[in-house]
Amino acid sequence: MIARLVRLAVRLVPVGLAAAFLADRRLATDGGGRGPEPIRSVIVVDAPIERTWAVLADIERQPEWMHDLKSVRLTTPPPVRVGTRGIGRVRVFGLAVEDPVEVTAFEAPAHFGIRHDGFVSGSGDIRLVPGADGTTTIVTWDEVLVPKVFPHLGGRLIALVFAPIFQRDLERLAVLAARADRGEVAGAVAVAVADADAG
Repeated sequence: MIARLVRLAVRLVPVGLAAAFLADRRLATDGGGRGPEPIRSVIVVDAPIERTWAVLADIERQPEWMHDLKSVRLTTPPPVRVGTRGIGRVRVFGLAVEDPVEVTAFEAPAHFGIRHDGFVSGSGDIRLVPGADGTTTIVTWDEVLVPKVFPHLGGRLIALVFAPIFQRDLERLAVLAARADRGEVAGAVAVAVADADAG
């Protein structure tokens, strides 16, 4: 029985790969050869732009609000600036992978950008704009993720999976920034993550 299932699986793999290849080519043609659309997440943070920037731009603490990012190790000396490189340890579908990144924009307190250079390439672009009265911040995050294999099909599948995850990440960021603005830094991380996850 198991041997028969294995043989069936071996026969189906080429069919699945061929179908994925054809779907990827079709998506490339339909999209005019352009890459995947950005995954866009937006949130209004109940903290001024400087406080929100301070939480967002602390790269080594980003795993506190980015769910799949388990750790970050900077490989260039401080301070953080355009050209700063690091390696993120990301858990995707239960698998830990390294994500080499480079900072492409670091304009306090309004613009933070990175380029992904791993198996999944792409970019992340986060922009901050002060709210009308200056006590809030509007954060917009555009993320483009392109796998090296089947980039058009893979990019669409990644967007379906990660769009809600990135929105929840911004919700965690908002909680951390608001608590930091109120002076609730000590012990706030665990509570903020639990609150954002429960919401």
